[in-house]
Amino acid sequence: MKRFKWQITLGVLLIVMAAAIYGLQILIFHNAHETFFLIFQDLAFMPVHFLIITLIVDQLLNVREKRAMMNKMNMAIGVFFSEVGTYLLKSISGFDQNIEKIRNDLLVTPEWTDQRFSTTINNLHQYNYHINYAKNEMVSLKDFLSAKRDFLLRVLENPNLLEHETFTELLWAVFHLSEELAVRQDLLNLPEEDENHLAGDVRRAYIGLITQWLAYMRHLKKEYPYLFSLALRMNPFDPNASVTVK
Repeated sequence: MKRFKWQITLGVLLIVMAAAIYGLQILIFHNAHETFFLIFQDLAFMPVHFLIITLIVDQLLNVREKRAMMNKMNMAIGVFFSEVGTYLLKSISGFDQNIEKIRNDLLVTPEWTDQRFSTTINNLHQYNYHINYAKNEMVSLKDFLSAKRDFLLRVLENPNLLEHETFTELLWAVFHLSEELAVRQDLLNLPEEDENHLAGDVRRAYIGLITQWLAYMRHLKKEYPYLFSLALRMNPFDPNASVTVK
């Protein structure tokens, strides 16, 4: 009851004020009939007025809730790239035999527009991701993902990411790759068919990583220029990348 005390007080106060104003109107104009007519006219419109206000408020609340959810979602995505994604992109790009064909397209700059991001993402859908099975690098990748297993599980449990279908698919692709590598004791002496299978798993995660990384970079450019600046200096596709501001 204490929780709604101020609302009840405000409601009573507003009703008393309305009654006082109507009473004052009767005293001044001496026309109670017209005053009561206007009161009923206002009451007749109240359901429509309530409906309009409810729809507007509901829409505003939905927009606000969606914005808050998107902010939380992008925070989770940012943590993912800080902890796992950026390293994976830099590591897996070394498996890509054709990386030099797209490297320049992935060197994001402050001048990039929304259209440039969209065009790059669309062009990459046509790119032939040819992943080569590199034995020693695959062992390093296994060790890294094994160390990040608990982190990946926590990210997968984040309810804010359930609405982001493409990022969720990326998480499952990375987690699946981690599982595939974890269950193999010796990655240096696998049959060629199994190597090709693992290369396919790496490719699936790699495609999702690049697409989501570009989408995340676009978000940072719009909303957080200072984080975007750091992300530019840590670009996993730039061999000359340096966090030092020059």
